[in-house]
Amino acid sequence: MPAFTDALKRLLVGRPVHSERLSETLLPKRIALPVFASDALSSVAYAPDEIFLTLAFAGVAALTVSPWVGLAVVFVMTIVVLSYRQNVHAYPSGGGDYEVATTNLGVPAGLTVASALLVDYVLTVAVSVSSGAQYAAAAIPGLRGYEAIAAVVVVLVLMTMNLRGVRESGAAFALPTYAFMLSIIGMGLYGFVRLALGDLPQVESAGFDIEAESQFAQGLTGLGWGFLLLRAFSSGCAALTGVEAISNGVPAFQKPKSKNAATTLALLGGIAVTMLMSIIVLAQAMGLKYAEDPATQLLRDGVPVGTSYEQHPVISQIAEALFSGFPIGFYAIAAVTGLILVLAANTAFNGFPVLGSILARDDLLPRQLHTRGDRLAYSNGIILLGGSAAALILAFNAEVTKLIQLYIVGVFISFTVSQTGMVRHWTRLLRTEVDPSARGRMQRSRVINAIGLTITGLVLLIVLATKFVRGAYLAIIAMALLYLLMLAIRRHYLRVRAELAVTDDTKNRVLPSRVHAIVLVSKIHKPTMRALAYARASRPSVLEAITVVVDPDETARLQAEWDAKDIPVPLRALDSPYREITRPVVDYVRSIRRESPRDIVVVFVPEYVVGHWWEQILHNQSALRLRTRLHYTPGVVVASVPWQLASSEGLADKEEPVAPGALRRTGTVGPFADDDTPAGR
Repeated sequence: MPAFTDALKRLLVGRPVHSERLSETLLPKRIALPVFASDALSSVAYAPDEIFLTLAFAGVAALTVSPWVGLAVVFVMTIVVLSYRQNVHAYPSGGGDYEVATTNLGVPAGLTVASALLVDYVLTVAVSVSSGAQYAAAAIPGLRGYEAIAAVVVVLVLMTMNLRGVRESGAAFALPTYAFMLSIIGMGLYGFVRLALGDLPQVESAGFDIEAESQFAQGLTGLGWGFLLLRAFSSGCAALTGVEAISNGVPAFQKPKSKNAATTLALLGGIAVTMLMSIIVLAQAMGLKYAEDPATQLLRDGVPVGTSYEQHPVISQIAEALFSGFPIGFYAIAAVTGLILVLAANTAFNGFPVLGSILARDDLLPRQLHTRGDRLAYSNGIILLGGSAAALILAFNAEVTKLIQLYIVGVFISFTVSQTGMVRHWTRLLRTEVDPSARGRMQRSRVINAIGLTITGLVLLIVLATKFVRGAYLAIIAMALLYLLMLAIRRHYLRVRAELAVTDDTKNRVLPSRVHAIVLVSKIHKPTMRALAYARASRPSVLEAITVVVDPDETARLQAEWDAKDIPVPLRALDSPYREITRPVVDYVRSIRRESPRDIVVVFVPEYVVGHWWEQILHNQSALRLRTRLHYTPGVVVASVPWQLASSEGLADKEEPVAPGALRRTGTVGPFADDDTPAGR
């Protein structure tokens, strides 16, 4: 069984990589762009859908403003990209928004950003993969009703790929990401050429009308219309998710890290806004109608289209119309769009583990998240992200419309707090900087970050106002719970560190007066004799063997055999009228401690080491309980004396310890757990 699991692990993850090869995992810009930008680029596939879907509540006339909503999103994207270029130069260590906030605003601000980003990364995977599953179901009718299961399978595949290492997963996902970029930009150019020639076709939904909500029946006026515009804008701002991932992933870039990260950010921003505006303008020009509930909102000759109509995503409708005489073009667009939606989750699989590692280093998350796995990736963080996203997908049945409401709240919280920290960062440096050219650069950077703070702060307020009751409150609750959890973890680690710290009192503490050694015995066999030999070799002040009287006749035979073999260690029999094994031993050990508090009691437990999982079930139950109880007794040391059975031969070269310094538990079996003991019988 261990050999099988090891072979399966090597098949899925690959062979371990030496620590000295860490530099070989660093990413050039051509691979870093698809690795860190796939999330932001993929939002082009669903951000236009959300804009049109929201505006549809006000009827057909409202769709004419979609390009202006898109331009507002582009403006915010430009400001955020410029702001984060300052971040990657000022804080290249990989802490990103968390480091900026903690350094400049304090631990509470850093925890706020960290909790927001962690929740947002989980949502990124859930939303992206669920959206990809919806696209796949549109192309493959057999997937209808199984989107959640398909999405979970995809998450597991992505998790496995990322466990192989950042560079390997990036190289595997680079081609689909570049194919998506070229396809969408190419489709946009083709569409604009046909628009200029007056040959632009209409999409399948162009002939429909949209029934406006009652509050918009009098036209596009009033407070309700303004609120709807803000809602459409906040939904379109989903296009900004993923921008922050590059600032968290600077250490993964090749040198010069900051310069390469800043260049990748600029490329990301330029490509994303180009694709976003191309889709929105073409969709509006081609008469696209898109509604949250198409069966009732979309009208054909004044009558709802009903449930028989299947509404396709915005990109699918545009591609189908543009390539009506060239079906290969449509299927290519659909394929790369579905792929990029799935691969968008890869950004989170690169950002979440790095951030989790930094938080673990700072005692805010379990320290296991700071450990690299066989392939030099933060394996525990990757697994945690995959499991959390899969649970979320199943909870919301992979419905993007529901998940999207939880989205982008966290990222704009981190945007806003980070830009506040950057403004304070430049202000602090300007107090001591005297060089005029350096001061000029700092002042320009502060202006950029101040504008970023203003814009992202306003967007955050809009997002909270328009999405709070529609589901964003769940994301905020999750962030608050994660914030409190990280505080509790930090308090625990600080308390343990203080408790274990070496003080003058510890260094000057008097050594134990004596060592009282006890060997547990149930029968005379090789493990018992080895335990006795080890105990004698340690030269304790007092050495004795003890057994528990469960069956008086058997105990009498054991004592007779003990005397016959002339074993030079006294054997004491402990009474157990209720046939217990653990309690008499623990009570006896504690009595020694009460009589001589300055003595150390060492309990030697003979132990079988077995080689098969099923052998663990047959052995060791009593010994495990006994050792657990003794571990909680002050002044007591439990020493395991292993005896390797034939079934365990060769396992030492094949298996690794579960954790540094931990014994591989193939079965801790001994006299107090063997089936031949009274407890076993």
